[in-house]
Amino acid sequence: MSSANTGASWDRETLPEGDEKKQAVRDMFDAIAPRYDLVNRVMTFRLDVRWRRRTVRDLALPGGSTVLDLASGTGDLCIDLRESGLTPISMDLSYGMLAADRSGAPRSQADILHLPVRDHSVDGVTCGFALRNLLELPAFFAELARVVRPGGRIALLDVGVPENKLIRFGNNIYFGKVVPKIGALLSDGAAYRYLPKSVAYLPAPHEMVALLHSAGFGDATHHQLSGGLTQQLLGTRD
Repeated sequence: MSSANTGASWDRETLPEGDEKKQAVRDMFDAIAPRYDLVNRVMTFRLDVRWRRRTVRDLALPGGSTVLDLASGTGDLCIDLRESGLTPISMDLSYGMLAADRSGAPRSQADILHLPVRDHSVDGVTCGFALRNLLELPAFFAELARVVRPGGRIALLDVGVPENKLIRFGNNIYFGKVVPKIGALLSDGAAYRYLPKSVAYLPAPHEMVALLHSAGFGDATHHQLSGGLTQQLLGTRD
């Protein structure tokens, strides 16, 4: 799929679904990989660094634990995991992202709905800002339950919808108007026009928590970070 077609997928009124979405997401991340870190730092005012470090801390696993970082991108979370004494493994659908990975962690190109990992073989999973890009969240949560050992932990991040009306209003303007301009200036405009629209893919927080409970993470909880700009899901495998 050409970059022009990828852009068309995000710019039309209805967002793509099914196999079209999967291909468009892969093409998009291949395209933005070279400047992904720069755009993230600029558009979040480096808050993304704080969110990832908190996620690793909240994972609350002992040193040496093996952690899959799914949709790992350029390896930011893998770096934070390693600096915390954990053993990360990087997995992403996008070859472009894996090629730009600078974490030094073992890497694998994989569809994270179908992980090339044995049952109950890892201590934890992290995933940063990718839930809205997946085809099926229930299938993803079931896959997490399959690969994480009993007592293991998951920590998942994604963009959020602030509950405070004033923060939500400002966030809508910033991500709807300003972020696409930053993306067009520094990277790929279509990809960053997708960002504010992509929140529509995510179920409500209570629905995601219920899905995690059903999948086998009975203590799953939802948290708003930075006033709800970002949301975090935590859970322990039953």
